[in-house]
Order: sequence, then structure tokens, then C-alpha cells
Amino acid sequence: MTYSTSIMIRPIITRTWFACLVGILLILGERSISMGADPNEYILSNGMKVLLIEVPKAPVATVQVWYKVGSRNEVMGRAGLSHMLEHMMFKGTARYPKGSFSRIIRKNGGIDNAFTGQDFTAYFENVAADRVGLALELEADRMQGLLLDQSEFQTERDVVKEERRLRSEDDPQGALVEALFAQVFMSHPYHWPVIGWFADLDAMTIEDLQRHYDTFYSPNNATLIVVGDIKADSLLPIIKRLFEPIPRGPSPKQILPPEPEQRGERRFLLKREAQVPFVMMGFRIPNYTSDDSYALDLLESILSRGKSARLYQSLVYDQKMALAVGAEYSLLQTDPGLFYFYALVNPGAKVEAVEEALQREVTRLQNEPPSELELQRAKNQVEASRVFEQDSNFRHAMLMGQAETVGAGWRRVNQFVERIRAVTAHDIQRVARQYLTPDNRTTGILIPLPAKPLESPSPATHDGKS
Repeated sequence: MTYSTSIMIRPIITRTWFACLVGILLILGERSISMGADPNEYILSNGMKVLLIEVPKAPVATVQVWYKVGSRNEVMGRAGLSHMLEHMMFKGTARYPKGSFSRIIRKNGGIDNAFTGQDFTAYFENVAADRVGLALELEADRMQGLLLDQSEFQTERDVVKEERRLRSEDDPQGALVEALFAQVFMSHPYHWPVIGWFADLDAMTIEDLQRHYDTFYSPNNATLIVVGDIKADSLLPIIKRLFEPIPRGPSPKQILPPEPEQRGERRFLLKREAQVPFVMMGFRIPNYTSDDSYALDLLESILSRGKSARLYQSLVYDQKMALAVGAEYSLLQTDPGLFYFYALVNPGAKVEAVEEALQREVTRLQNEPPSELELQRAKNQVEASRVFEQDSNFRHAMLMGQAETVGAGWRRVNQFVERIRAVTAHDIQRVARQYLTPDNRTTGILIPLPAKPLESPSPATHDGKS
């Protein structure tokens, strides 16, 4: 099982194939590119949304169930509850005891897993097309029949705590990302990490998990997506037979008060054992509900995607003051989120110089818009990524699932390329001026500490026996 703070889905592709696709996009210019067929959409009698997408190019399919529950649906003192429940969803039901779910999927040649984010929890099975019914049967069973056992919970809590140690406590860069979100969001639940804090994990009870399950794991709070070599007309009756008997659950409150306006730069230092310093700058920005989100997405591409991007060219290639640089933004979030930059400081370089260099690139965008060539390159990169996403059953389903779960809806996915193409260079300059301001900035710096010396082993003792 995995978790994520920000889940902007991008395919892993080779540079050669990416370069070829970008070249094709340059030739095609403004001509439309097929983004795949629209899904067949259904609403079951219990409120569950179903999206079925027929892709007959290979005899495989992905089955995904997305629940509208993530770390934003938790309360102070119980951070990590959604991720903990994700782990417990593999602990069995009366019909399929512990270990049966994954064993059955593997026995039938498939793979299964799950992931939790700030806004969602999702489960998936990638299977042969003739095994889709089996995956659906297993998902329907655990949507209403999960058994929560105290001893299993205690064991799995230790697993999650170890996961936290590996991802945050023993990863200085991960710890800085976690601290950045905590500083930016003072009252909104984006404040705490998806995996939770140790104190909250220790305080968590089996009753907390049962209440979370009863509240959020219902068909009317879920979206079922199947993409692959299927026939929607044939599959829908199977889905109705399996899922419609599950009763409608409560309608959880999803709207949270907005985070108060930030009125000045926030700065913090984090001291951890590390090899080199790490610098991050975060800015609060809008989500998909704002037209500015498309310009922000392109701004991120101009700054950080590829070795031709501004941050790499300036800080890594020209000035050689950073080992790695980048930026991150996801417009598909339920609430306004975070746009952040980062730089891994080169040994010997000054942290202050790296921070100033990051800010100079922001200022440069604010003072002069990107060139048309640079803008077109960024558009081609974004569009190429979207084409690759649509070419994968799994990523296509993930994109649809994320859009549906955060409230954007799958139709917005199909409008994405058109909206990106409409962005102008002046739009990018305008959003850089509007959102990447000193008063809206939170800066975090990781100060490396030397590793603690290993403790010497205790002298050997002998009891006189040979």
C-alpha cells in the first residue's frame, strides 16, 4: 500500500519516446488529438457512480474503486485514520478471510494495491479482461463486509509506524515537505500528513476505524471505474447485481472552511541528519475551480519539467549550485492547495545563494512573460503527458477517478488540453505576479546535522564455560 501528499499523475516514459511525441505534437500544432472515448456513465439505485471505458486493444483491464475520503476528512488527534483504514481493508471479510483477497487476485494472474491521498482513498486490480467479474465481486464484498479485528489492528499499526519512519522520520527531504504543509495550512486538514503523526497513530482505536468505515465506505460515496477490453452493456448487469444490494450510507460533509489568508512570509528551519541542505518555497494557489489553474500548470512546466526547464538550466547547469531542482503543483485537489519549488543544495554552495536563485527565477517570470517558443514547448510537454496517460488503462482510470473524487468530474479531464492550449504568455506572467508573492510565500530550509556516531558494542562477558 502507498500514500501520497500530492498525486499529480505523470507517466514514466523514456526520453526518446517523449522527444518523438513532442515532435509529433509540434507538427500537428493546433490540430486536435484524440483523447479516447468518453466513458459510459451510470448511477446505481444506491447512488454509486460507475464509469466504464471500452479499450479493446489488449485483453486486459483495470478495476478501480475510489472513495471520497482522505486525510482532509480527518480531525485533529486522529491524523492518518484514512491511510490506516486502507491497510485494514486487506484484512478480510467473513466470506474472504485475511489474505484471501490478494491471493485470489495473484492466483488469477492479476495485481492489486491501494493508495491514500489528501482527498481520496482508492483500490485497484489490474487483471485479464475475463477476470474483471472476480475483481468486482471482491471489491463489492469488502465495501460492506470488512471485519475489523483488534489484534490485526495492533499489528498493522506497527507496520504503518514503520512506514512513517522510512518515509518521513528517516528521510530528511520528506520531513521538510511534511513540515512545509504544516506551516502553510494552519487550520485546514492539509496541515497534517496523509500517513499521520506517531501520537495520533498511538491514540487511534478500533472504534475510530469502524466509525470511519461506516461513515465513508458506502456506495454513494464511491466511484467505480473499469477501463480495458470490456463491453459496457454486458458488464453493467454484473455490476448492478454485485453492488446495488449494498445499502446507501450517510452523505458525509465534504465542505470545510477555507484556510485564512496568509498575511506575510513564513520561514522555518528543520535540523536533521542529512548530507546536504534542502530548500523549499511554497505558495498557496487555487485548484481546478479557477481558470488560473491551467496557467499555473504551465508555469510549473516552464520552471521544472526536463533539463531545458528554467530551474535546471539556471541552478544546476549554469550556476552549478544545486544537485536537483523542481516544482510541484496539482490542480486536481478538492480545496486550494500548494505550489512549491525545491532545490537540493550542491556541497560547497551557500543555502542563501540557492534561495536567492530560486526567487530570481520567480521574479524573472513576473517581470517578463515566457517566449512563444518556450510556452509552446511547455504546452507540448503537458499535452504529451496527457496523451500517455490516456494510453494506459491504469493511468486513464486514475485520472478519471481523481477528477471525479475531488469534484472536478471526468468531463473536465477531456477539456484539459483545450484549456491548456488557450493559455497565453501573459496569463502565465499574471498568475506569477498574483500568487508567487512574498506575503504568500513559506520558505523551509533543511539544515544538515552530522550523523550520530555508532555506539560501541559492550565488552564481551564470559561465564567461565568453554
